[in-house]
Amino acid sequence: MILKVTTIENRVHNPAIVDTIQNGGGVARMTWLPLESKMFTSVAYDAAEQILYLRFRKTGDVYRYFGFPVAEYQAFLDAESRGRFFLAHIRGQFPFERMAKLRAA
Repeated sequence: MILKVTTIENRVHNPAIVDTIQNGGGVARMTWLPLESKMFTSVAYDAAEQILYLRFRKTGDVYRYFGFPVAEYQAFLDAESRGRFFLAHIRGQFPFERMAKLRAA
């Protein structure tokens, strides 16, 4: 099966989807893991859809990365520096989408 995905740069997604991700309000409940990182505050992963969610520390923006294999997710979690791992193995390697900022639950 060949999957054609195009990169979607700097597009803000529907806030209702973000609420669903954060609060479990309909589609799928995501578990956000806090990260000790200078670049990220937290991460979530949807294994069924192979989507990585990253919340950036400086801006609070959430990005999702499509077609992200579970092995890469585990490698990200195990990395000594998640910021360096992101720069070397994620940024520019996977299609992504910028989502609306999460609101406090």
